[in-house]
Amino acid sequence: MNGINAASMLKLMAARNQFNQNHPKFGAFLKAVFSGRIEEGTVIELSVTRPGEEPVTTNIKVQQSDLDLLEELKEVMR
Repeated sequence: MNGINAASMLKLMAARNQFNQNHPKFGAFLKAVFSGRIEEGTVIELSVTRPGEEPVTTNIKVQQSDLDLLEELKEVMR
């Protein structure tokens, strides 16, 4: 994390803590989903519902190339 200074890190951590307080079930959901291996053929669905509007939903079926990309991103983040 070469480009992040201590003040920015503290601000980011405070924002993360606020997010976790506002949405306590979301972290548990992510932990449950990603505690196991995401494998080829897994379907990930995302839905957004704005106030007064119908939901907009999309999904992807995970392919090997998606898994390869995620592994590359993990390596870059190390």
